[in-house]
Amino acid sequence: TVNHRVGGAQVLTDTVEQSLANELVSRLPLTGGAFDFTGAAKPLLQKPLKKVKHVVLVRHGLSTWNEDSRIQGSSDLSVLSEKGAMQALKCKAALENMNFDQCFASPISRAKSMAELIWQGRSEPLLFLDTLKEAHLHFLEGMRNADAKVQFPEIYRAWREDPSNFHIGGGYPVVDLWDRARKAWEEILSAEGQSVLVVTHKSILRALICTALGMGPD
Repeated sequence: TVNHRVGGAQVLTDTVEQSLANELVSRLPLTGGAFDFTGAAKPLLQKPLKKVKHVVLVRHGLSTWNEDSRIQGSSDLSVLSEKGAMQALKCKAALENMNFDQCFASPISRAKSMAELIWQGRSEPLLFLDTLKEAHLHFLEGMRNADAKVQFPEIYRAWREDPSNFHIGGGYPVVDLWDRARKAWEEILSAEGQSVLVVTHKSILRALICTALGMGPD
């Protein structure tokens, strides 16, 4: 029976929500107190920001290896396709009324070309950061996803489903990616200006968002 008197229903709702929250916290492998904020996430900078920063994150457009469903990683052999270039121009038009103090981008070709097309006509600096490169996936790079799944099932599964334990080429590429994301934030947030555009790749973008929220690769 629900008490519909003033305040009664709200108290019941709050109690149910807290119960569900407690159950989720006990069942899910959460990091950094990201779900209920009971823990503190590591700061992105060791010193406080002088001004509020506005950061816009953009993924590169369709690439040649996207079209072939190939694993890209840090390879520079995959380039922005014709459709990807059109997407870049659409993105440029969508951002044309926004003022940016500078743009940071990955130096890998498909992201570099995307950034150059978006930034064309602006006088502010366009800077390329190695910390914004995609994860290095070693011998998987260039393989079709379907082939990699068959030839290296355990490695492929770990990459897709268990990123914090994904091991290849003597290292842990996704864990390394999270470390680079933190370093990228230091470079981005320490730069002059208040409004910044960042153009890079899918996995490093995920790492940037997760590190900002205090969440690990898992």
